[in-house]
Amino acid sequence: MAFEQAGGDVVDAVVVNDGLVLLVDGQGGWGLPSGVPEDAETAQATAARAVYELTGFLVDGSSLLESEAPGRSAVVCHLLSEDPSGEARLTAGQLRWTPFTEAIAAGLPAPVRTYLEGHSPV
Repeated sequence: MAFEQAGGDVVDAVVVNDGLVLLVDGQGGWGLPSGVPEDAETAQATAARAVYELTGFLVDGSSLLESEAPGRSAVVCHLLSEDPSGEARLTAGQLRWTPFTEAIAAGLPAPVRTYLEGHSPV
């Protein structure tokens, strides 16, 4: 995603809510919100912080997914707030709640696709 920094680890946040996953519009197109860990910050804390800073939504960083590449991880996050705060870096037009089935086809990392496939509503 476009919000990562050169060098260092990147954490993707897989924000899920009622069969939808949150995508953000970044420099490279639509993708998962992501961020770079701060000193001594867990991947789960990085995901929650990055989502809040980018979107204004409060989330929990609950489940770390298996990584497919060194230096990149993904964390499943559940939505804790219905409405974003006014402190988000992105506008409402840069956020999109997408059905799992569409997100799976959008070229997300393999561990994220696997998670979404296993949790898609019937």
